[in-house]
Amino acid sequence: MVITLLGTGTSSGVPLIGCSCEVCRSVDFRDKRLRTSVHIAVEGRSFIIDTGPDFRQQVLRLHLQQLDAVIFTHEHKDHTAGFDEIRAYNFRSGKDVPVYGRPSVLAQLQREFAYIFAEHKYPGVAHVQLNIVENKPFEVLGVPFIPIEALHHRLPVFGYRVGDFTYLTDLNFISDEELEKVYGTKVLILDALQRQPHISHFTLDQAIALAQRVAADKTYFVHISHKLGLHKEVEKELPPSIRLGYDGMQIKL
Repeated sequence: MVITLLGTGTSSGVPLIGCSCEVCRSVDFRDKRLRTSVHIAVEGRSFIIDTGPDFRQQVLRLHLQQLDAVIFTHEHKDHTAGFDEIRAYNFRSGKDVPVYGRPSVLAQLQREFAYIFAEHKYPGVAHVQLNIVENKPFEVLGVPFIPIEALHHRLPVFGYRVGDFTYLTDLNFISDEELEKVYGTKVLILDALQRQPHISHFTLDQAIALAQRVAADKTYFVHISHKLGLHKEVEKELPPSIRLGYDGMQIKL
């Protein structure tokens, strides 16, 4: 399995228009973050979790030639706004792209991209197959996925475990029962927005505490705001098994 962090930032992330903070002025490529998304290459399959506003730029940067399915964590625009761009993969494969998400996510996609689901489609629009995800294991083209439910303030969201890899973004609460699904993970990707308390995201300290509780071999933080600080400085504060993710990072399992 190869995991590629397509984006590690947030809509309040880097760079901000008119912001003169040291992160937004940084020339370190690790401080230049597109919206959070991940690509998973496993068993000859190519999956993406979330298609944010930067989706097209991310797949062009990765030179991604194959997309077998898209899986969504939740319905916020910074995770869904690039949905229409999957049409390029329809042209390449000649097939519909399977899409997986909880009912609220699929309903929002149908509202916001109504033309994709119209009875009489405009030529060239994306072609997809919608699949409902419930809080129980499912397979995507033969690859097992385990949903992990958490709360993003009051909004239920799904993280996912695929083999020894677990992806948890956009959350500030996870129950002990759901956390049981995460134990034994070798690689954990986890939300760590900023240092200050936030209504719907883990702070850096909260993320470190959860990562230490899970005790994965390696944990990488994503959904990083410019408020967190410079990549090279924050890394100095982290325990040995925990690092900041950066756009384009590849992790092999």
